[in-house]
Amino acid sequence: MNKTMVGALSREKRELLLQRIKRERATRTPGVAIERASDTERSALSFAQQRLWFLSQLDGVSAAYHMPAGLRLRGALDQSALRCALDRLVERHESLRTTFDEIDGEPVQKIRPAQGFALREHDLRGMEDAEAAHRGLVDEEARAPFDLRQGPLCRGRLIRTADEEYTLLLTQHHIVSDGWSMGVLMHELSALYGAYSRGEADPLPALSLQYADYAAWQRRWVSGEVLQAQ
Repeated sequence: MNKTMVGALSREKRELLLQRIKRERATRTPGVAIERASDTERSALSFAQQRLWFLSQLDGVSAAYHMPAGLRLRGALDQSALRCALDRLVERHESLRTTFDEIDGEPVQKIRPAQGFALREHDLRGMEDAEAAHRGLVDEEARAPFDLRQGPLCRGRLIRTADEEYTLLLTQHHIVSDGWSMGVLMHELSALYGAYSRGEADPLPALSLQYADYAAWQRRWVSGEVLQAQ
């Protein structure tokens, strides 16, 4: 709300607005820097992840929390560079190799060693009804269930429809990703593929923090009076 809008308010409404601002400021906690968490702390879920875990236990196997994305690729594709780029993303981001389990009734996350990206490849060139097969694969990929306990929770398919035409499908479970994360993934995939296809090294800066560090920080910060205020 700008000064002009505030000035248009009555005296009573300005006083109410001032009181509300004071209340909000009183409940704020000064920012606390996120630091690398201990191994024990990093098993905790964020509140958003805990909510999705709980919903998945209620709903069972459901595609409601799948996050599918697709890219049409035209031109000469360096498939080796693409696979290396996807593998590097899994190695770089712990969330892409995280699974979830339950210990003593409490959900925990387990960060697994990097074992490459789960990519399936399909070649539809020369098929009689390639378009229908393509639609079927897209639908199958979007709906195929995830196992939160076993993983992986990020997977993909590369579908070749012509000599220089491909569709790259990437699907993640919402418990390890969101809309913003998907944008980051696409940006980094493009940067890595470009570098690897030119024979260059990984151009991305190292990550000082991972999502598990944020989850542990959130658990420490949002507690006590802060939790009550929220």
